[in-house]
Amino acid sequence: MSFTHIAIVMPAYNEADGIAGFLEEIHEHLESRCDRLDIIVADDRSTDATASVVAHLELPGVEVQTQPANRGHGPTALAAYRAGLATSADLIVHVDGDGQFTGEDIARVVGAVESEGADVVHGVRRGRDDPWYRRVLSAGLRLIVRPFAGRAVPDINTPLRAYRPEVIATLLDAVGADALVPHVHFSLAEARGRMSVRYVAVRSLPRRGAETTGTMWGTSGQPMLPPPRLRAFARDALIELWRLSLRPAAPMRRVREQARREA
Repeated sequence: MSFTHIAIVMPAYNEADGIAGFLEEIHEHLESRCDRLDIIVADDRSTDATASVVAHLELPGVEVQTQPANRGHGPTALAAYRAGLATSADLIVHVDGDGQFTGEDIARVVGAVESEGADVVHGVRRGRDDPWYRRVLSAGLRLIVRPFAGRAVPDINTPLRAYRPEVIATLLDAVGADALVPHVHFSLAEARGRMSVRYVAVRSLPRRGAETTGTMWGTSGQPMLPPPRLRAFARDALIELWRLSLRPAAPMRRVREQARREA
């Protein structure tokens, strides 16, 4: 048995159609890897029955925490991480509630933490079926961040990650509660702080839910041009990236300084 206590933390918004099966799959693949498995769903004030579906799911250790207000993916992911830390688990695993990973791959990410002796393990998505503009945004972000990171980060914003609790606690303290793209900040800080990060290739699946209101663009199919909401989000995220991670006095630079002191 790898770990005594694992906490899966999961932000979710309007995932009522697919979340039950996803949680059952995670439980099936992870329950044998620890004595205690907690799965905490941070519901971002869904307008569908997501919270009710999770609350009525007959799986041990599953809990839904409805957020005080709808704040978007980043702040909800951060709230989920903090809820996981509050359980005193010895491993914190983050995955989004849209079900775009397999339970088997999530278990492989968990296994890599121990087998590789890593502080952090990222699930690097393969086979993503994103519209062209999201691929361009991702590629541009990698180019912007690489000179600051000092090394390539293969999937800088992946939502599938496993953290030792002391590592994610340090990152959470530095980033604050309202970051739009916390995983980008984390990836950059991990690289600059010379943390032990390992990368595991995982399959990227289509979103499990049939409803479109949980997606970023909120329409069926994939639009040909970036929606206004996504354009505004990309602008705000770049401003935040400079403010929190890239400028000389950025708060996330403290992570690098702390890592150097502890080395």
